[in-house]
Amino acid sequence: MNAGLTAMEVLRMLGSMAVVIALLLAVLWGLKRMQSQMITSGQPGRRLQLLETLGVGTRQKVALVRVGEHEILIAITPTQINALGQWKVQSVESQGADHVA
Repeated sequence: MNAGLTAMEVLRMLGSMAVVIALLLAVLWGLKRMQSQMITSGQPGRRLQLLETLGVGTRQKVALVRVGEHEILIAITPTQINALGQWKVQSVESQGADHVA
């Protein structure tokens, strides 16, 4: 009875581990992609939309949020949320009319 591992068993074990790691990475990549699509895509009937976030520190973020026809730039910290600016969203037609003169 041979108690040691043969080269073929070691290769089979390493191959199985590589397949499991590859599947895990593929699932994580797919979940991250789905999450980013859910955040950026406008869901019909919803008035609140998160357009973009930017980390500016270890626990601080700046976020651009669309509420109805307004965009609001907000600062987010662990203890508070502050509005930094707000403006009305121009429609695509009015932006094109402004540039054509």
